[in-house]
Amino acid sequence: MNKIIESKREIAVYLLPNLLTTCSMFFGFFAIVRAIGGRFTTAAFAILLASVFDALDGRVARMTGGTSVFGEEYDSLSDAISFGVAPAVLMFTWSLNTLGRFGWTACFFFLACGVLRLARFNVQKSGLEKNYFQGLPIPVASGALASSILFFEEMNITLEKNYYILVLMFLLAALMVSNLRYKNFKNMEQDRKKSFLTLVSAIVILVALVQNLKINLFIFLMIYIILGILDNVLKRKKDKHVYDEIDTSEDTQNE
Repeated sequence: MNKIIESKREIAVYLLPNLLTTCSMFFGFFAIVRAIGGRFTTAAFAILLASVFDALDGRVARMTGGTSVFGEEYDSLSDAISFGVAPAVLMFTWSLNTLGRFGWTACFFFLACGVLRLARFNVQKSGLEKNYFQGLPIPVASGALASSILFFEEMNITLEKNYYILVLMFLLAALMVSNLRYKNFKNMEQDRKKSFLTLVSAIVILVALVQNLKINLFIFLMIYIILGILDNVLKRKKDKHVYDEIDTSEDTQNE
């Protein structure tokens, strides 16, 4: 009897994370369908919902001990659809189709860089710093694009030439395949003090978001992206300063 119960538990532990991944993929596909049908706001919300389920599947898998190679590969394929294909189709049908080849080139470039980032993450994950991502995570990039639609709609901004969206697509694509470090908040639970501060920060951010989700979500994601760039610039300057001091010290010793 105990063996049967244990077997059912193992099946549930294995299925639950993959079911959440499937939900993420469903909303990605749903976003594509709605984008083609011209329902851009619904498509944007669908992509954001996909990112919620994407965040849940990995956490649930780690909590239940249900991580597997199959789950990791399945999650990557789902991400390619929900955060690669879906936002590319959405941005083209919503805005960039008026720019002809430049429009669809930007969308394909975003998709290609997103898939490359996923592939690089899969082969390098064991060697990456625990608290940082290498390159902008694809759910953040797709969330920035989806939330931009909600932001412009709420602000009643009409983009006649769409150059802003074109530049944003290329910028986010380049950041995904860059070597810039972005903070990974998933692995801060080991330190209780940091974990508590993260929880408080998450509550503050959540309260701010619900005040006006359409505006504040886009602003929050852009702040995260910009702060990541600034953090890397400051880190390189600091590293260069340390290197120059070491080099100067060695020259002094040689004299």
